[in-house]
Amino acid sequence: MVSSDKRLLIIGAGQYGMVTKETAEAMNCFEQINFLDDNNPIAIGKISQFKELVNEYKYAIVAIGNSKLRLELTEQLETCGYEIAKIISPMSYVSKSANLHKGCIVEAMAVINTEAEIGMCCFISAAAVVNHNSMIGDGCHIDCHATVGSNSVIEPCSKIEYGQVSDPSKIRRV
Repeated sequence: MVSSDKRLLIIGAGQYGMVTKETAEAMNCFEQINFLDDNNPIAIGKISQFKELVNEYKYAIVAIGNSKLRLELTEQLETCGYEIAKIISPMSYVSKSANLHKGCIVEAMAVINTEAEIGMCCFISAAAVVNHNSMIGDGCHIDCHATVGSNSVIEPCSKIEYGQVSDPSKIRRV
């Protein structure tokens, strides 16, 4: 039997969930990874069943695109007793002085540079760059090939689109 310390429960088995699972597998620190999802048959149960599994899984993470829901569910998981994971691709670069909060997912080839601050439950997608001394608010999504310039502040629940360079006039709330 696999110890709960080696198990990860991913909330959401859609596109973000699948990327999160593959990234977590690449980390080689979980022996079992399962999903809760209301609409995907590969899930072991519905999202509402997370309380029933708290003794079987030490770690959980929410991989749902809706940032407000992602933050709400993360709070519920933590209150219930899960440790909220950080999933960071071994093929990304994260500076030793950067600070990533719980629930973050960092995909392959992403760069998080010196003294960057990444809030809770953020997605940093493939080949995105968060340059030095930037602050990314809770629930943000920095999409593929997007660039957050140095010393930028990105408001919570914002999205920097594919290939976009951060510009406060172009940031949209998700």
